[in-house]
Amino acid sequence: MLWHWSVDVKKFQKENPEAFRLWRLEELINYGIQKGEKLSKKEVIKYWGKIKDKLDPYKRRLMEYLIWGRLYSLPNNLTFWNLPPKSRK
Repeated sequence: MLWHWSVDVKKFQKENPEAFRLWRLEELINYGIQKGEKLSKKEVIKYWGKIKDKLDPYKRRLMEYLIWGRLYSLPNNLTFWNLPPKSRK
């Protein structure tokens, strides 16, 4: 198990195992997997409804493609400040 700067991992895992699993899945997907770790496809599918909104949009799209084969364009990065002039109205 890794050391995490903002969470007492052992205490969190003992006190609330389900919330720990959700947090751990989000961490693994958003920040990467340590050498020797694996991500459980069954666990991702089981908790997908709870974790998908907390994931990085690009990583969420990648996971949707890898698990379900969904093809989407990546999120639109346009904001009000970099929209073409005709779209600002």
